[in-house]
Amino acid sequence: MSNDRLDDILSRLERIATALERAAPPPPEDADYDAADAFVWHAGTSALQPVRRVNRVEMVLLHGIDRVRDILVDNTVRFAKGLPANNALLWGARGMGKSSLVKASHAAITAQHDHTLKLIEIHREDIEGLPVLMGQLRDQIGYRFIIFCDDLSFDNQDTSYKSLKAALDGGIEGRPDNVLLYATSNRRHLLPRDMIENERSTAINPSEAVQEKVSLSDRFGLWLGFHSCSQDEYLEMIRGYVDHFKLSIADDQLRAEAIEWQTTRGSRSGRVAWQYVQDLAGRLGQSLA
Repeated sequence: MSNDRLDDILSRLERIATALERAAPPPPEDADYDAADAFVWHAGTSALQPVRRVNRVEMVLLHGIDRVRDILVDNTVRFAKGLPANNALLWGARGMGKSSLVKASHAAITAQHDHTLKLIEIHREDIEGLPVLMGQLRDQIGYRFIIFCDDLSFDNQDTSYKSLKAALDGGIEGRPDNVLLYATSNRRHLLPRDMIENERSTAINPSEAVQEKVSLSDRFGLWLGFHSCSQDEYLEMIRGYVDHFKLSIADDQLRAEAIEWQTTRGSRSGRVAWQYVQDLAGRLGQSLA
């Protein structure tokens, strides 16, 4: 091969390399973990966005979930202290305070540990980027991280659950000691029944296929169930809000309005109770700040 031909090839390769460098996304900048107590993970740019004001409810306002509250708080306290703790799956009825409990627990505990416990929200559609996030957090000495995925579930033909399984197990490196995963879901096993049944019908060994699907939930050491509340629990939630925010309303009127509100909504839950209280405060001209 002539020298001119070789120089031409090298020149083309250099131009290709330059074009690829321009097309490639810039390397992620190191996050300032002191900027906030909570962050949102953006998988596309591998960046953590600080959230300086978290949308949350105070722990004292969460009623009817005392048992699961105590379990999750204890698990979180142990983790903040550097002791062994479990990944947690909060599953069950809609609007019963699953995500509110995660955020309230973090807020109550991080202040007691010099704000070194960080909450990082990862969106459901970014689950495949979870191993990348864990890799970034692994070497952050002095901080501990709860990765939080709200309303986690998987549909038919969705294979991203395998990325979650790998991240929970940690692969060959193991899950970072400074990282826990908390997730909420309306499903106990995160996967729809028809998806599991389809795997059973098409697999060579049906029982192994079902175990493959169910084993995802097994990787969470804590399963905390949230169940629909009774009318008395629903009214207790509302009275708790009313007393905390000092809303002026007679008890008989409060009870009648609250029951009518739940009837029009067709359900009872902590979310429905909070929506009624917001409506009540607005009508009374009082703030919930």
